[in-house]
Amino acid sequence: MLTLNKVSLTYKNGKNAVPALEDINLNIVKGKSYAVIGPSGCGKTSLLYLMAGLIQPTAGEIRLAGKGPGKPQQKTAIILQEYGLLPWKTVWENAALGLKFRNVVGEEAQKILYPIFEELELTECLRRYPSQLSGGQKQRVALARALALRPELLLMDEPLSALDALTRENLQELILKLWRKHQITLILVTHSIEEAVYLGQEIVILSPRPGKIRAVVTNPGMGSKGYRHNQLFHQKCSEIRSILEENGQSEHTSQVCS
Repeated sequence: MLTLNKVSLTYKNGKNAVPALEDINLNIVKGKSYAVIGPSGCGKTSLLYLMAGLIQPTAGEIRLAGKGPGKPQQKTAIILQEYGLLPWKTVWENAALGLKFRNVVGEEAQKILYPIFEELELTECLRRYPSQLSGGQKQRVALARALALRPELLLMDEPLSALDALTRENLQELILKLWRKHQITLILVTHSIEEAVYLGQEIVILSPRPGKIRAVVTNPGMGSKGYRHNQLFHQKCSEIRSILEENGQSEHTSQVCS
């Protein structure tokens, strides 16, 4: 579905060049779930923006469904770390924003959004503003806005990092449920080893800046019933932790599962 071939990214800061990513080679298969993990500043968010077509690589090639992205794609949705909700708009207005940009309004927008609101248990919140919502509810609104676009590729930038442990686990279950039901290709950036192992069929491990792919770890147990409490889950967490420690990254990565 998505191919990155020898992709590098360098930011210009005046006369200085700051390398963010270097020689990234990655094949994203349609319908699979990927987690991207690595230390702060290693280029995880930049990698997500490249995949979304929001920025262009300095070198290399990115192809989506065999074509160069060039610009943001209709079938791609992205959820930012701070949810991206507009504080002066209601839950309904925030969730409908992407549809409005595509000139989908009125009854057509209602037909798309109401089933999503019901699925995400947001029907009682439609007239509230972001300041009146919990962190978990804000994340559900961000998910509603993304799902309304009916994406084939969903990119998520540390979407659960600001939530308490229980809310975070509940939303991990929700993301897993949505991924199964809608058969979306999912790419999740996270600092948490546990979260990467719980939500990623493939776990992409980046080095410190400039970010390079140190390993891509297959996680065949992902999505199985009770996986969080399975010994295989803890073994996979330990495997990821070992790779991070080998590259001097463990001190940058939170919620390590022992």
